[in-house]
Amino acid sequence: MAEILPGKILIADPFLKDPNFMRSVVFLCDHQPEGSFGFVVNRKYEQVIGDLVQDLEGCDFPVFYGGPVQQDTVHFLHQCPHLITGGVEIINGIYWGGEFEEVVKYINTNQLQPNMIRFYIGYSGWGEGQLAGELKEKSWLTTDGNKKLVFHRHTDLIWQDALRQLGGEYEQLINYPIDPQLN
Repeated sequence: MAEILPGKILIADPFLKDPNFMRSVVFLCDHQPEGSFGFVVNRKYEQVIGDLVQDLEGCDFPVFYGGPVQQDTVHFLHQCPHLITGGVEIINGIYWGGEFEEVVKYINTNQLQPNMIRFYIGYSGWGEGQLAGELKEKSWLTTDGNKKLVFHRHTDLIWQDALRQLGGEYEQLINYPIDPQLN
């Protein structure tokens, strides 16, 4: 079993039936003995950031469903430490959080583009030992996170591209039906 570290990508097994994570890809931001958290990076939310944040009215940057935990919160990943201070570097070039006032300022002055930042409603969380158990049950495949997957232009292709990144036999999983019994 691969070592779980911040910056890993969790790829939902093709047959995982949990509606919160079916065919999902999660970017892991933190992993501690007491628990882990990250964001689903391939499921667009029905609203844009301008619908959720008063100071960003009219902004049509997409928002993603980060996970089932605390869906009344907005989080963000970015690749702009030169603009947004206070973020935590998860892996080379990908930062979590930072000064939200700067985000608002740089969006409103067109210095921050949608390909530089991703907003998430809620997050994915696991309690002590829970993620390790799910990995042991083979609910998730793992690969290394990178900007190409986290900030992918076509979010509907992230699950397939994450499997392609694993290569070999995993690439075959791309074409598996969600429920093979229905074939």
